[in-house]
Amino acid sequence: MKFYAPFCLPFLVGALVMAAVIVWKYVVWFAELPRADKKRVLFGIPTPRTLGAVGEVIGECLLHRRIFRVNPLLGYMHMSLAFGWFLLIVVGWIETVAYLGLRWVPLQGHVFFKYFAPTLMLREKPFFDFVMDLLLLFVLSGVALAWAKRFCSRAMGMRRTTRHVPGDRIALTALWFVFPARLAAESITCGIYGMGGFLTGGLGAFMAEHLGRSTLVVLEQGAWWFYSIALGVFFVALPFSRYMHIFTEIPLIFLRRYGVRPREKESSADRFQIEACSRCGICIDPCQLQSVLGIDDVQSVYFLRDRRYGMLTREVAQNCLMCGRCQAKCPVGIDLNTLRLNSRDTMRNTPDERRYDYFKGLDRSEGEGKVGYFAGCMTLLTPRTMTAMERIFTAAGEEVWWADRNGGVCCGRPLKLSGETDSARRMMEYNTQLFRRHGIRTLVTSCPICLKVFREEYRLDGIRVIHHSQYILELLSAGRLRLERGAASYAYHDPCELGRGSGIYDEPRRVIEAVGTLLEPAHTREDALCCGSSVANTVISDSDQVRIATSVADELTATGADAIVTACPLCKKALVRGTTTEVCDLAEIVAKRIR
Repeated sequence: MKFYAPFCLPFLVGALVMAAVIVWKYVVWFAELPRADKKRVLFGIPTPRTLGAVGEVIGECLLHRRIFRVNPLLGYMHMSLAFGWFLLIVVGWIETVAYLGLRWVPLQGHVFFKYFAPTLMLREKPFFDFVMDLLLLFVLSGVALAWAKRFCSRAMGMRRTTRHVPGDRIALTALWFVFPARLAAESITCGIYGMGGFLTGGLGAFMAEHLGRSTLVVLEQGAWWFYSIALGVFFVALPFSRYMHIFTEIPLIFLRRYGVRPREKESSADRFQIEACSRCGICIDPCQLQSVLGIDDVQSVYFLRDRRYGMLTREVAQNCLMCGRCQAKCPVGIDLNTLRLNSRDTMRNTPDERRYDYFKGLDRSEGEGKVGYFAGCMTLLTPRTMTAMERIFTAAGEEVWWADRNGGVCCGRPLKLSGETDSARRMMEYNTQLFRRHGIRTLVTSCPICLKVFREEYRLDGIRVIHHSQYILELLSAGRLRLERGAASYAYHDPCELGRGSGIYDEPRRVIEAVGTLLEPAHTREDALCCGSSVANTVISDSDQVRIATSVADELTATGADAIVTACPLCKKALVRGTTTEVCDLAEIVAKRIR
C-alpha cells in the first residue's frame, strides 16, 4: 500500500523542523548545565525519583491536575487538548497495527490513515471508528473552549487572558485549525466511501446527501492539504512559540525530581523553567498589580516571555511584589521569584562592591543567651513589636542575645532584591560569623523575610531558626507563658513570606485563639493577599502601595473584627496606612494578655 501523497509534504517538513530544533535545544541546555546539576541528573536516573517524575508527567502534562485545582473548566480544556491528542496518536497507531499488522508504516501513514486506507475492512472497524471519533470530539470540545477563552475570558473564570506576540499567534491560529481541518478532511473521505463513525461518518453522509459525492471528490485533496498545512505550520512554529512548553515541561519535571533548581545567578537550568511556561494566563488574575492598580503588562507570564526572547526591561523585571500569589497558582510550578531575582542580578550586580567593608569588626549586639533575637530592619521601624517581644522574653524567663536592638546588621535580602547579590553574600557571611561567635542555638526573628533568608540562604548548621509566632506557641505549649483569653476578635492577615514563603499558617492562628476569637478574611492562607509594600517592588509609587494596602485592609475589616493582626512588621506598617481599624503584631496582643 502506498503511504504518500503530495499533501503530506507540509506535515513532514514541519515535523522534521520541529524535531531538529527541539533536539538542538535539549543538547545545548543539558550541555550548559553546571557540573553539580549534571551529577544530580546522572545519579538521580536509577532511583525511584524517575518513576515519580513519570507519574508527574502523566498527571500534569497530560491530565493537568494543577489547572483542574485552580479552574476545573480550564483544566478540562487543557486536558482535552493534551490528553485527547495523545490518545488520538496512540489509538491511531493501534488501529494501523490492527489493520496492517506489525509492518513498518511511515509517519504520514499513521497520521493520514483514513485517506490512505478508506476501503480496508476489519471486524473491529466499527469499534475503531467510534473510539477515534469520540476522541476527536473530545479534542474539538477543548478547541471550542479555547476559542471561548480567547473571546470571552470571563465565561471561563478569567478576568484577563494573555496578550501574545506574533509568533505565538501564528502557532495558536494553526492549532485552532488543526482539528477542525482533520474533522473536515476525514468526513469528506468518509462521505465519498460511505465509511466512518458517528461523527466523521455522520457528517460525511450529510455532506454527500446535500453536496453530492462528485463535489466531495473535488474537495477531498484541498481538505487534506489544509489539514497537512495546519499541522506543518504548527510544528514549525512550536519550538519558537509558547507551545515549546509541551516538550520542555517534561524534562523540567525530571530535573526538579533530581534536585536541579534555579539559583541566585542565571544558569542553563533557567531555560527549562522559562520555556516551560505555556502562557496560560492563570498567573494574571492573582496579581494585585493587575486587580487593584490595573497594571497588566508586567505579570509573570510577560516577564518569562520577555526574558525568553531577550527583551526583558528593568520595568518588567522589578515591577513585581514577589508575593508568591502567582507562583502558588502556576500549573507548571515554575520558581518565579528566583527567576525574578537572578534576572535583577544580571541587570545590576556589581561584584567589586565595597560599600559594606565597614561591617568588619562591627558588633552592636547585647546580652547573653542560647536564644538569639534578630528583629530585622522593619521590626526596628515598628518598635512596639520589639517591646512586646521583650515582655514575652521576660515573662518566660528567657535569657536573650539581642542581635540588632541597636541596629548594625541586616539579613541581606534588600540587597538581593536590588540585584546586589555579591554584596548580599558578604553581609550574610558576616552575620553567620556573628551568630556563631555568640554561641546561640535558637535564632528567633519577627520578620518573615529574615526568617526565609536565614533558613534558605544562610549556612546555619546547628542553629535552629524560628519565627516569633512559633516561639510564642512553644512557650505556651511548655507552660512557660500564661495568657488570659479575652473577648476581642481578631482578623488575621497571612504575610506572604511567612505563609506561602515558609509554610507557617497554623502557629499564628493557635496563638491568636489563645487570647481571643480568630476571624478569617475572604482570601486566607495560601490565597492571602499581599500588603502591597513589598521591598521587592521598586517601581510602583507610595500612593499605589497605599491603594493596595487599603484594598487588603477593607477585606480584613469586613470580617467585623475588633482589630487586625499580622505577624510581619512590614505588613503592619502597610496596613496601618490603609485603615483606621487597629492593626497589631501578633506579639503585641500576646504581651497585653500576659498574666
